[in-house]
Amino acid sequence: MDERCILVLDEGTTSTRAILYSLDGAVLASAQEELVQHYPAPGMVEHDASEIWERTLRCARAMVERAGGADRIAGIGVTNQRETVVAWDRQTGQPISRALVWQDRRTEERCRALRQAGHEAAVQEATGLLLDPYFSASKMEWLLRNVPDAAALGDRLAFGTVESWLVWNLTGGLHITDVTNASRTMLMALTGTTWDAGLCAMFGVPQSALPEIVPNGGRFGETVPELFGSAIPITGLAGDQQAATIGQGCFAKGEAKATLGTGAFILSNMGQQPPRSTHRLLGTVLCEVNGERSFALEGSVFVAGSLVKWLRDSIGLLDSAGDSEALARSVEDSAGVVVVPALSGLGAPYWLADARGSITGLSFAATRAHIVRAALESIGHVFHDLGAAFAADGAGWSLLRLDGGMSANNWLAQDIANMLDIRCERPADVETTARGAAILAAIGLGHFQDLAQARGMIAPRDVFEPDMLAPAREGRLDRWRSAVGRHL
Repeated sequence: MDERCILVLDEGTTSTRAILYSLDGAVLASAQEELVQHYPAPGMVEHDASEIWERTLRCARAMVERAGGADRIAGIGVTNQRETVVAWDRQTGQPISRALVWQDRRTEERCRALRQAGHEAAVQEATGLLLDPYFSASKMEWLLRNVPDAAALGDRLAFGTVESWLVWNLTGGLHITDVTNASRTMLMALTGTTWDAGLCAMFGVPQSALPEIVPNGGRFGETVPELFGSAIPITGLAGDQQAATIGQGCFAKGEAKATLGTGAFILSNMGQQPPRSTHRLLGTVLCEVNGERSFALEGSVFVAGSLVKWLRDSIGLLDSAGDSEALARSVEDSAGVVVVPALSGLGAPYWLADARGSITGLSFAATRAHIVRAALESIGHVFHDLGAAFAADGAGWSLLRLDGGMSANNWLAQDIANMLDIRCERPADVETTARGAAILAAIGLGHFQDLAQARGMIAPRDVFEPDMLAPAREGRLDRWRSAVGRHL
């Protein structure tokens, strides 16, 4: 490789990847390893933080070698599954427990108690978030209360989301988090620059255990030289959904994207004004570059690609995830079958942590193909309800940009366009999370001055125009409302 490049570490829920980008946005190479999912009990989801680091490092070293050495890497960008909490001992650098993954629901009782005590309105006003186990604060509180000696560590205790854990290991002890990840902990006010003392006190989280909050682009630190042969600057950090929004080029107010990965996450750029939802959506920091913070309105769907994985691995209806598109196309409709994808509760706009998945409308006419099609249709149904919530909050969509591995399913992309009755676009490179981290890293290096200058790194797009007649759409939505209404 003749020119220097950006190395992105993309830490997902089910895998970790390292990707090389040229400074004009071309994907040069990538390496990927799966992550083991631990389910110790219903509603509990854990990761081995040491495994995350070891497998990420292995992928990163493969890409540094592919680039021709550390001196060929201009900077590193990191993007990550948000809300997942790692706790470690600063002195030993070792995790004190497994990481609690964003999908983990073990703190629902605690969150319910806080809601019943009347705290949710104040929390939402400050943070843009709802009192839900999804977010990091109650996970940190659980670790303090349930991991032996966690509280006794005192100033040796470190908490962080996954990017914070990776940066600690890359640099040999730099404890930072970026503002987008910090905004998902429920411990930072949307307009804040430091941790909120009142929120930390509510959850009993000592501020001494938390990292320093930094913007999304800048020269944050350097890797320990022996990791890659010489030091490499870390110049970009962002939570995965914010990174995907940047990678989709949603730089202007009103532009929206939907990432279909393990879950599905829709973010709409709200500009410099912190959003205040009255329809159970989330306000979050979109990014902070050159001292200017922008915000987004977000709808978080807990189950998307993981539903297809469940159909494949747990139920045996699919030999591979890719088979879902062919099966959906093989039948004209779902034969009345409706799937409610609440395998780990229902997220936005319902927020029902105790809801569980269901398959209704079964008859002798239903086949494997009908059930798989109904599962894919459920994504469009949830998106339709989310679209109504966004519109009611004054952020309606006229166009939606799709990305994430599941969006490569052409049938699903078209079905989402049909259910929303709007144009959808999908970039040729659907892995926009890593691309967004590359853009932020390039800005942090000074290669671009701002997001507008980086627009050339955005990938070209395919277009899906709606082609469903209104009666067919309404018929599906009537069956969906009946099925999901049982949970509501």
